[in-house]
Amino acid sequence: MREKTLKFLGLMRRANALQSGENNAGEAVRGGKGKLLLLASDASPNARKRAEGYTGGRSCLLLELPFTKEELGGALGQGDCSMAAVTDLGFANALVKRLTELDAARYGETAEEVARRFSKAERRKSETAKERNKWNGKRRTNV
Repeated sequence: MREKTLKFLGLMRRANALQSGENNAGEAVRGGKGKLLLLASDASPNARKRAEGYTGGRSCLLLELPFTKEELGGALGQGDCSMAAVTDLGFANALVKRLTELDAARYGETAEEVARRFSKAERRKSETAKERNKWNGKRRTNV
């Protein structure tokens, strides 16, 4: 299952749904595009502090992976990588489900939160503009 999860991370990178490296991941999170910030299990304390700073006060979740920097970098097709940001909510939901299969106690709470955000986003996409305007109290005015 670990190999499938690592291959899935590589698929996410090829689909441009993942920004790898500290600079790119931080930029994605600060820009509001990062939905889930991934941190390698053996990341340095400095990288952990930086990751917490990136996610502090933002709607991005921080998640420590069960993979080392070498494993994560190998899956993403580069050298050692301690941090990556998932920019697509659907991929984030699928990744967290896979991680929950590996360790339900560790990733269960995060999986519930990501699933809640994903269902909310899907519901918003399915609403028509007229329905959204009802929620916001807007009305159409004829000019």
